[in-house]
Amino acid sequence: MMENGETRRSMHKIPMREQDPALRRSNFREVPFGYSDGEAKDEAARCLQCRKPLCIEGCPVNVQIPQFIGLVAKGEFAAAARTIKETNALPAVCGRVCPQEEQCELQCVLGKKGSPVAIGNLERFVADYERDNGLVVTPQVKPRNGKRVAIAGSGPAGLTCAGELAGQGFDVTIFEALHEAGGVLVYGIPEFRLPKAIVRAEVGYLERLGVKIEKNFVVGRTATIDELMEEGYDAVFVGSGAGLPSFLGVKGENGIGVYSANEYLTRSNLMRAFADDATTPIMRGKRVITVGGGNVAMDAARTALRLGAEPSTVVYRRSEAEMPARRAEIHHAREEGVEFRLLCTPTEILADDTGRVTGISCIRMELGAPDASGRRRPVPVAGSEFTIDGDVVVVAVGNSPNPLIPNTAPDIATSKRGGILADEKTGRTSKRRVYAGGDIVTGAATVILAMGAGKVAARSIIEDLQ
Repeated sequence: MMENGETRRSMHKIPMREQDPALRRSNFREVPFGYSDGEAKDEAARCLQCRKPLCIEGCPVNVQIPQFIGLVAKGEFAAAARTIKETNALPAVCGRVCPQEEQCELQCVLGKKGSPVAIGNLERFVADYERDNGLVVTPQVKPRNGKRVAIAGSGPAGLTCAGELAGQGFDVTIFEALHEAGGVLVYGIPEFRLPKAIVRAEVGYLERLGVKIEKNFVVGRTATIDELMEEGYDAVFVGSGAGLPSFLGVKGENGIGVYSANEYLTRSNLMRAFADDATTPIMRGKRVITVGGGNVAMDAARTALRLGAEPSTVVYRRSEAEMPARRAEIHHAREEGVEFRLLCTPTEILADDTGRVTGISCIRMELGAPDASGRRRPVPVAGSEFTIDGDVVVVAVGNSPNPLIPNTAPDIATSKRGGILADEKTGRTSKRRVYAGGDIVTGAATVILAMGAGKVAARSIIEDLQ
């Protein structure tokens, strides 16, 4: 006990229990098991309840973090979930995939001498508790105000914008190009990181708020933005994401067995190509090479393991210190047996006489001066060429904004990279009553930043239409 009678706080967060790596590398079940009631209360008790909580400032959607954690410490788990939902409509998602270590948890004062409060783990816990115990309450929404808003895309930005507007009485319709709502949450993130049942539950919550979702509707092709406005929508929010994959620009990229990470993960995640009864094919390579160092690369390499690869290898041109993937994702990949070939980059994708991939040619790299990203620029080492054998190559080196809507709405200003230009503080574009946010504006980024952009745009829509 401490002198003031308080229980001594642990300087380190309580880790979540997980599937054994030797077992999970062959199944698609979620890796962490989550907290028990007692573990959640003990972790919440570590919170200092700061008078000036910097953690809130680190959250792009301004969740009242000390308030919800205080409720967890008291065992009031459902109330804690409702507190989060006052500002975040997707807590079960954010608790799993958001980079809390770079945002809210980075600001926690406990992190100066130990580890910060596990805000993300607690958010996940209370959202799961509320759902699993049938305690989800649909809040009262304001009466319909006669204003209609169309939202292009059902990813994090679109879902968040829709939830905010529905709560304020707007008639909201989301138009989704695919056959299932969720955007990158369903096609981009594997089941072992984000179970699709959880995404469906979060989407269902928004539908109970009155949000309508039209699937298999491609804004820009089924109907343009102008056509939607002619049909009576008072405003349009564009949250169509960054769906255009980047490639390496090397010889052999058209070989049989070369995938963009978008296609590879969509086949597995959305189309469930890993299942025995799947109708969508995917190449189950025996030696799979994934090129890239972000979360998408980790997702692809870990998926390859579960599809039977031995080995599954990540090739990245910088060192591990520069990898943009979350530390937890790199750690899980290593635990499961993913091999890392760092400080090297492909120069050619090799194939046999039939065009089938047989491996890649690489050259070793060394780090020079920092580039525009702040990371040290990789420089080729002369005479260091070598090869890696493989029968599938997954290219996970980034994505660009989806070009369809900008191409069919020429009066909306775009950036040099093809993204829509939108005011960061308002979400307004150059076209009146058209707003945008998320990856279509920033390029590929995080779920929580896209959600923040959806909230910003919703506030502007409310202001402009009311």
